[in-house]
Formats: sequence, C-alpha cells, structure tokens
Amino acid sequence: MKLSVPGRTAAAVAVAVAGLLTTSAISTAAPAPKADAPKADAPKAAAAPDISVANVKAHLADLQSVADANGGNRAHGSAGYKASVDHLKKKLDEAGFTTSVQEFTAGGDTGYNLIADWPGGDESKTVMAGAHLDSVSDGPGINDNGSGSAAVLETALTVAREQYKPTKHLRFAWWGAEEIGLVGSSHYVDSLPGGDSSKISGYLNFDMISSPNAGYFVYDDDPTIEKTFKDYYAGLNIATEPDDEGDGRSDHAPFQQAGVPVGGLFTGAETTKSAAQAQKWGGTAGEPFDKCYHSSCDGASNIDETALDRNSDAVAYAVWGLSS
Repeated sequence: MKLSVPGRTAAAVAVAVAGLLTTSAISTAAPAPKADAPKADAPKAAAAPDISVANVKAHLADLQSVADANGGNRAHGSAGYKASVDHLKKKLDEAGFTTSVQEFTAGGDTGYNLIADWPGGDESKTVMAGAHLDSVSDGPGINDNGSGSAAVLETALTVAREQYKPTKHLRFAWWGAEEIGLVGSSHYVDSLPGGDSSKISGYLNFDMISSPNAGYFVYDDDPTIEKTFKDYYAGLNIATEPDDEGDGRSDHAPFQQAGVPVGGLFTGAETTKSAAQAQKWGGTAGEPFDKCYHSSCDGASNIDETALDRNSDAVAYAVWGLSS
C-alpha cells in the first residue's frame, strides 16, 4: 500500500506513463386450470472452495526467497520485482491461464503488470481480482503486499484446479509500482480501449490482508461487492468495519475513477488498533495493525496466519459469488 499523500487524490499522484455486473387466485366459480409442468430450478451458483492457507504461505515463502536473492526487496525497477513477475507467470501459464505482461515506465525504470485471463465466460461482464506485487525498497514486502498477491494467486490456481466455468469472464492481475503512486494499475486503466472499462463488472483489490495485529476492514465503495464480503464475515460471526485508512491509497482507486465498481479487504497498516477493536478482533490495543509497515521487518514472520486464512477464503468467496 502506498504512502498517504494528504490533500492529494490518487489520480494526482499517478505518474504519467507510456506504452498499453403471481400467483393467480383460483376462481371457485370454475374448475381449477390444469397445472403447468413444474419448471426446473434455476442453476445454483457454485460454492466457493476452501483456499489452502498452506499453499498461500508457500507462495509467501517463494516471494521471501526472491527478495533474499535480490538485495532484500522486490521494489519497482529491481531484479527482485521482475523475478516475482516471472515466478507467478510461470505458475499461471502452467495452470492454463492466458497471461500477458504489460510494460510501462516510471521513475526512469521499466515496470510490469502481470495479467492472467481464465478462458471462457462473458467478456462483456468481466470480474477482476488484483493485488500489487511490488514492495518498498526497504524490505521484502511480505504483508505489503505479498499477502494479497499470494491469496489472489492461490485463488486463480484453484480456479484452474476446479476447472471452474463461471458465467462471467475472470481476470486476475498483479500490479507494478503501486508503492510509488499506483502507477501500474493507472497505466492499465488508462490503456484500456474506449468503452472497455464498462466491460469490467467489478474490480476486487487485496492489499495487506495478513497484518500481524489484524483488523477486518471491508471497502465500502460498491454496495453489492461490500455486501458480498460482509456476508462472508457474518458467516464467521466476525464484525467488520469500513476501510478508512486505506481509502484511495491502493490499486482500486484508478478503477473507481473510471467508473468501475470496486471493493476489497484490508487488515490495517500504520494506524493504531483501539481498545474496542482489540476486544472485537483480538490482538493488542495501542499498537499499529502492522508495526513493520514499509520497513525491513516486513518478512515471513510478519503475518497473522488466521487473518491470512480467512481473507484468502474471502477472496474465493467473492470471485465465485460475483462471477457465477
């Protein structure tokens, strides 16, 4: 998640780049009409599968290894970022996705977005799920945002394993250069051919979903997407709160500005957890949701496995629920 810039919108900080949802009363005065043959029930939406948190954690371990082998980070313009893209692309290609790598330039360095389309479904009604793949230069970025990237990746791989055939088209995305101003996602939205943004029926964003002192925040932008996530948490008897801390600070912002319905999840960053929140969610009052936010200690141990598990399942719940 990028740093907050007081008094400025996400659009204002986006760097310019070049390149790419009767019954009739029966009369007693006449015989009852012959009943019609019973109609078949409408097909029910497929239930979302459980997402393996062990697999999600394995993806996080891979991203940690990438950072370890490339100077300790996966930042825009670094070898660690490009290696992260290549690693995910290989897994998605092998799973049967149609992938593309979109290049852009920011700060004098080449950046990359990774896009993965699952074959089939109505492309005029595309559901997208995305996460930024870059870290800051100060650390490996395992919560911010390996967590969202890994959960989206495992959801995509589960789509392939299940051979899911949704009514709507499914597209997954991993954005570059989020940390320097939402550059990759802005480039993607700006590069869409005229009218194509209207074909995206919803964009779901996952940025920091395993903060070690976790909260459970739901974006309150689009009512249908918000209700989907809140219904999921209601099923777990977990009360949520609207995401105020991250509003406009992540990759949903360019989509929202283009008129696309957006939603997502967040477990908190540098803001301090209140006593009421600690009573509701557990954890420690008076400490940040993520004390390693944007620092070198955002490594493999900087996660809440319970939050990671719940939120990974929530990603799949929304993908299946909104695309069927």
